[in-house]
Amino acid sequence: MFERFTKGHALGKAQKSAISLLSERGEANARGMAAKLVDQFKLLDKADQLTFFEFMAREFSPDPGAVLDAAQRYSEKADASSLIHLFKTVEPPRQELLRRLNRAPDGTQTIVRMRERLLDHFKAKPELKAVDADMQHLLSSWFNPGFLELHEITWSSPALLLEKIIQHESVHAIDGWDDLRRRLQPDRRCYAFFHPQLPGEPLIFVEVALVGAIAKEVGPLLDKKSDALDPKKFKTAIFYSISNCQPGLRGVSLGNFLIKRVAEKILQEIPSVKTFCTLSPVPGFNRWLDALPSTLTTEQMADKKNTIAAAVKLLMPEGTPWSKQTLAGWQPAASGVDEKAALLRLCFLYLSQYVHSATGDSVAKFHLANGAELNGINWAADLSKKGITQSSAIMVNYLYELNKVEGNHEKFLKKGVVYSKVLERLR
Repeated sequence: MFERFTKGHALGKAQKSAISLLSERGEANARGMAAKLVDQFKLLDKADQLTFFEFMAREFSPDPGAVLDAAQRYSEKADASSLIHLFKTVEPPRQELLRRLNRAPDGTQTIVRMRERLLDHFKAKPELKAVDADMQHLLSSWFNPGFLELHEITWSSPALLLEKIIQHESVHAIDGWDDLRRRLQPDRRCYAFFHPQLPGEPLIFVEVALVGAIAKEVGPLLDKKSDALDPKKFKTAIFYSISNCQPGLRGVSLGNFLIKRVAEKILQEIPSVKTFCTLSPVPGFNRWLDALPSTLTTEQMADKKNTIAAAVKLLMPEGTPWSKQTLAGWQPAASGVDEKAALLRLCFLYLSQYVHSATGDSVAKFHLANGAELNGINWAADLSKKGITQSSAIMVNYLYELNKVEGNHEKFLKKGVVYSKVLERLR
């Protein structure tokens, strides 16, 4: 059944160890054999890792004939015994291989790293999709929020951990230690999820600003020279950045639980804070704008009552992609009233009517699916180069009302979006 191995070759040794680990002997000696496989996998270069993943896909998949027989048996009997047999037959043997590998001292971390490497090959090797699905399935169980620990990151946290926060901040880059220190002062908070098997390794973290009212622009929140706000004035918690630290956990739901846990913690510790809201980027907006003209028909473009077509004509009269204008140095301050109105209306339509599409904004999908309300769309909110080129400097407030998130979540699942009354003017 299994291919032959070249004696002494690192890849061959790893493949042979995988087979041994999945054997009856492997079950009895799983910890030691798993540790051996972990060490061998770490020695593989990128090309050999790909070969190892292809080996997993080929050699540790279910037997099609056995699956068909089990399915037919269940179809005929439909009893508990035949259903259990079907489950066992359908499950790929590599899932058990990964479970045994997880018993190694750093097995969990190795599997997270393995999936990170696997995702590097994913687009070019669609046949690895099943291997990825197995890894994601198991990691979703092992990184269930019930197993995760929530810790606040402070200026007193270990330097190595603080360096990782600087390294992994993906929304608003941290400009050195002074910037980080300001983000950890009393009116700023940073919370992260950790897993017992990955000590000192943050999985995901969120940065929070404690302010007097809902923030409409990010500049003041990121000003490292600003003075800390008097705690007596804390009324609102603004979630202004959320960053994943482990690429191997992509697709494993962590962020939604993190925001809710942090909101509950702040509510307990700072009773004066009653409002929980984000100040979020709209990373897909300008890409959507660029593609919009090609999605409109000639009839739509000729219809003077079509507000989307009118906005497109105003913004891109010569058909030039909008992103080229922003890259050329466009600034919100230079915009006329009509241009501003067009951009705000299109952003609202993008977030409220197109969010469920394949090109819908990823940040909007995350927060709206998480039960937040689309609360505000803010002009000239992020004047950084990244903010202008991604979203024409627009940022969005998503409001988390803890007693309404379940209802909002259900509406989103039914292709709806809950938004505030103030945004109705942009319809």
